[in-house]
Amino acid sequence: MRLAELSRRSGVSTATIKYYLREGLLPPGRQVNTTTAEYDEEHLRRLRLVRAMIQVGRLPVATVREVLGHVDDESLGRTLRLGAALWALPQVPEPDEDDEWIQAAHQRVGELLQTLGWSNAKLLVTISPAYRSLVVAVAALRRLGYDWDPEMLVSYGKLMHQAAVLDLDFVETHPSEAEKVETAVLGAVLVEPMLQALHRLAQEEESARRYGFE
Repeated sequence: MRLAELSRRSGVSTATIKYYLREGLLPPGRQVNTTTAEYDEEHLRRLRLVRAMIQVGRLPVATVREVLGHVDDESLGRTLRLGAALWALPQVPEPDEDDEWIQAAHQRVGELLQTLGWSNAKLLVTISPAYRSLVVAVAALRRLGYDWDPEMLVSYGKLMHQAAVLDLDFVETHPSEAEKVETAVLGAVLVEPMLQALHRLAQEEESARRYGFE
């Protein structure tokens, strides 16, 4: 398809598409002549992903470029490729390792992962931003006097594992490695807010069932 058709099918202006091409967010099309290029379905899919990350996820162009660089890195295995792409998304700041609450949270989270039987716990401790986010959240709750029962955390962990199974089952329905990683990134940008909204709706529903509207 030519640029005008790519614009029509995606709903993105030709000027914006040209900007994405200059910024390296879209791969160049196949040159037909010095002034014309052809684009295909992969360009359309990638363009939709870029728009979701920028418009819905509110990610800066530099971050989108970094994430897509990992998506396209065929030198990495699927797990590292997926991890690198997701870890390039905005994360919480590094925790203060001298803080006694952070140190205690490391221990609590380590015990949680061990209880859940998540065999990659040691790897998570060293490189995963999600691990650091969990440590920061647990430390903050405990500092404020909301120390959750470890068994409750385990129950939540088991629910999240079921969600992860559903996530990756869906990812595996896509044919190419790039599409699999793209789908996972899109899930982080769009599906996580959806799940958060469902969680809150479920809380509202359960509250109404238990306590009514008075």
